[in-house]
Amino acid sequence: MQQFRGTGVALITPFKEDLSIDTRALTQLIEYNINSGIEYLVVMGTTAENATLSPAEKELVISTAVKAAAQRVPLVLGIGGNNTAAICQEIRDRDLTDFDALLSVSPYYNKPTQQGIYAHYKAIAEVSPLPIILYNVPGRTSSNILPETVFKLTIDCKNIIGIKEAAGDMVQLLRLLKDRPQGFMVISGDDMLALPTVFAGGDGVISVLGQGLPELFSQMIRDGLNGKYKEANDAQYVLMPFVDLIFSEGNPAGIKALLALREMGGTAVRLPLVKASELLTQNLATRLKAL
Repeated sequence: MQQFRGTGVALITPFKEDLSIDTRALTQLIEYNINSGIEYLVVMGTTAENATLSPAEKELVISTAVKAAAQRVPLVLGIGGNNTAAICQEIRDRDLTDFDALLSVSPYYNKPTQQGIYAHYKAIAEVSPLPIILYNVPGRTSSNILPETVFKLTIDCKNIIGIKEAAGDMVQLLRLLKDRPQGFMVISGDDMLALPTVFAGGDGVISVLGQGLPELFSQMIRDGLNGKYKEANDAQYVLMPFVDLIFSEGNPAGIKALLALREMGGTAVRLPLVKASELLTQNLATRLKAL
């Protein structure tokens, strides 16, 4: 699936100070990312604070993103959660015409067994008209999708085409890369490990930082994919402090602070998250100035 090779970004949901959706800022952000070389966009991922959005607000974000992208890049829609039946029903009910794939996070809080994770994704795959990218992020879900479960799913569900891997475990990543079926995509879900993932044979990244520094980040990944190791490593070492900073007070507070410094939306987030501290904002401003 060449359309998902390279850099995708997990878009934030910009809020105005009154915490209503800032559609103008979202449109501006999408335009900036497309013009700066991002290969595809992820709408309604967990970075979008979708857990705090009402159904009407989700529809507004989705329609705004579809209109702004205007079919210039592939779009991935995040539909995931810990209620399998509800996810399947949402997939059945939603018009997915404008999207190229679904990104679905492994069930959180419930802590299913590997058999439960397999059954969850198999149920989703059976109702989805679109290709599915699994999303493994044990630090947030408290359960890990093991490579054996991934491979079983790829055999039994032909529309599961890849995984966004954010376990932070390079050994597990290497096992995925070593034994994956032909054409199955391994995509980094960790900005710090995105380039090492590519160097090991992965297909790219779904990034948070990438939307704030899209030119540099997407070029780093392209250089990595094209074997330009020195250029890619040079960019990695420039970007590493930004990765540390934007995640130091939680996501998406940090990336929103960075985007605000670049005049793309405000810093507002919804509770239980709180906006970035003044110290973090100052540190990001210093880094941006040096860049």
